[in-house]
Amino acid sequence: MKAIILENSGGTENLKLREIEKPTIKEDEVLIEVKSISINPIDVKTRSGKGAFQKLKDENPLILGWDVSGMVVETNSSKFKLNDEVFGMINFPGHGKGYAQFVAASENNLALKPKNINFEEAAATTLAALTALQAIQKAEVKEGQNVLIHAASGGVGHFAVQIAKYLGASVTGTSSAKNKEFVLSLGADQHINYKNFDWENSEEKFDFILDTIGGENIDNSIKVLKRRNNHQYSKWFER
Repeated sequence: MKAIILENSGGTENLKLREIEKPTIKEDEVLIEVKSISINPIDVKTRSGKGAFQKLKDENPLILGWDVSGMVVETNSSKFKLNDEVFGMINFPGHGKGYAQFVAASENNLALKPKNINFEEAAATTLAALTALQAIQKAEVKEGQNVLIHAASGGVGHFAVQIAKYLGASVTGTSSAKNKEFVLSLGADQHINYKNFDWENSEEKFDFILDTIGGENIDNSIKVLKRRNNHQYSKWFER
């Protein structure tokens, strides 16, 4: 099969297309014919020698990539059958080997691809959607809460808006003015233009704030965070 091998850490010139053996699958695994992959910041960091590189540097061959979508062509799983269309984040933060024609994956790393999205959309979903989901689950967001999602038109943010709204929260999303209608179309109840919003004098207060930006944005967020039992209550999740 064809795979993209990382020969050395550094620039993209160190990624080489090679012919290698197709992986074999173990119990509770499937072999996926990869239709699409997603490249995330962790891919770029690892390729350059940061991220997960120190953990993976002795792998031979070292194949980057975790987010994939494709079709099951071999199965040792009771959950997935031949020709199932699947997507998932493979063995993260271990050796995912996603930049390849075929990938062996645990059944626990996969889900069936919804029929109303294509392979490209599915591959682009996993890391961003899981980040949003896990943050909101850990914060125990529930019906009736007031939630602020920063960068609501971004990768993590646009999933977080939809998940929080599904759980019954009142959702406010921040973005630039040009993305206002997109944020509202996701289900947000209110929109904030982060470029000109007066955080210091805002009367709106939030039970939970999802911040994937950091820096001075944290300071601004604290100004609009509700207090509980005379202590500032916050849960921060940064990528």
